[in-house]
Amino acid sequence: MACTPEALDRVFLQLGPLSVYWYGVIIAAGAFLGLWLATKESERLGVNKDYMVDIVVYAIPAAIVCARIYYVVFEWDRYVGGPWWDVFAIWEGGIAIHGALIGAVLTAYLYTKLKGVSFWMMTDIAAPSIILGQAIGRWGNFMNQEAHGGPVTESFYNNYMQYLPEFINQQMCIGGTMYHPTFLYESLWNIGGFIVLLILRYKFNPRRGEVFLSYVIWYSFGRFFIEGMRMDSLYLFGEIRTAQLISVVLIALAIVIMVYRRKTGLADKYYNGKKVK
Repeated sequence: MACTPEALDRVFLQLGPLSVYWYGVIIAAGAFLGLWLATKESERLGVNKDYMVDIVVYAIPAAIVCARIYYVVFEWDRYVGGPWWDVFAIWEGGIAIHGALIGAVLTAYLYTKLKGVSFWMMTDIAAPSIILGQAIGRWGNFMNQEAHGGPVTESFYNNYMQYLPEFINQQMCIGGTMYHPTFLYESLWNIGGFIVLLILRYKFNPRRGEVFLSYVIWYSFGRFFIEGMRMDSLYLFGEIRTAQLISVVLIALAIVIMVYRRKTGLADKYYNGKKVK
């Protein structure tokens, strides 16, 4: 569908030659809000909140590095033959959320082992914060006009998108073509996941580890379908989208781990720390 472009300014603040972009501000806002919620929950459960702060401090740089490595590995042909320093040019774009999650989870695992605290307890506390941070972070993609879907048909626009706020539709008008706001679809899906995880841990008190594993299942299920709409996917081979394959693997792995931990007695505590009877 044709449209008239009128994009929002990507710069949040200009300080002389230094530009502060909305993308970074939004990502940081999501991270800080998530950390605040996690520390409050740590205090409620009687867990030292400094553990969560330390994990975030170490996990953020690890997540950025792993997100870049993940992207470069699956887009290697783009960098072959070019300047070697392009591999590090993260400011030009090119990071992957699955790589970031791998880096963050590995960091949390190593930290909890060194400190002698439960990895599953800490990830359960962090899970709602992670998915809320992802929901907020997608609006950084919105400001950059990225992570969008394919062109919108006129009938889809008339039936659905015309009811969205005008600033969203204007931002999805790129080069005179209206695109699906897949950033919005995923953000709304993640907000729904945030609510589900809160209900799960406060109303049902699941076994330790199952809040985090439920997050993995919820996020991966939504990401599988939304990824199929996007135009900037990484491909493993042929028409196999990397994020979709990883999503399927993560769903299966999370279910297997959940069942295994119950069968073997490893999930011997509830979320609130009480022993399973």
